[in-house]
Amino acid sequence: MGAVLTQAVAWRNVETALARLKAAGLLEAEALVAADRAVLEAALRPTRYYASKAERLLGLARLVLSYGHPGRVGLQALFALPTPPLREALLSVPGIGAETADDILLYGAERPVFVIDRYTHRVLWRVGWWADPRYHYRKLQQAVEEAMAGSVEEYQEFHALLVRLGKEVCRPNPLCRQCPLQAGCLAARGQRALQAPGPALQG
Repeated sequence: MGAVLTQAVAWRNVETALARLKAAGLLEAEALVAADRAVLEAALRPTRYYASKAERLLGLARLVLSYGHPGRVGLQALFALPTPPLREALLSVPGIGAETADDILLYGAERPVFVIDRYTHRVLWRVGWWADPRYHYRKLQQAVEEAMAGSVEEYQEFHALLVRLGKEVCRPNPLCRQCPLQAGCLAARGQRALQAPGPALQG
């Protein structure tokens, strides 16, 4: 749920929405698909685009239930799939893209799949690790995974650190003097434009 709700919204808003879902008894897949749509959307109102996010949550709930009832059994069966077919199953849900699918894989299913998002894009471009501003989601992901070849825990920690750096320091208008990577960063030394690359291609 968090992977879907956090798209384009602050985490504190996600926490509020999750608390509302819990209060409404809508944390289980079977409860979601049986819920009144207005009730579900009202719970999700703290997030942006709550109507489309409701549809994505329902899509994921239906996917889980297609693997078994109750939802906990279905989720266990779904997460028992090997990583490639599990990723394809997640991507088959309307509105679920590569970033969200990989977020579920890394943090939910605990698979060693690195997540690429706007923060990792920005930091890796600015420091000079990623050379091509016309990056492709999968190419950047594969480059990180080949360079790091990390465990689930290492990928989770590295991704979380990049997100924190991107949120707190390496912002659209960066606070370079506060950055622990300043000495080796091309952007901080004026050797690379501060703006990050454009939107990622998702294939």
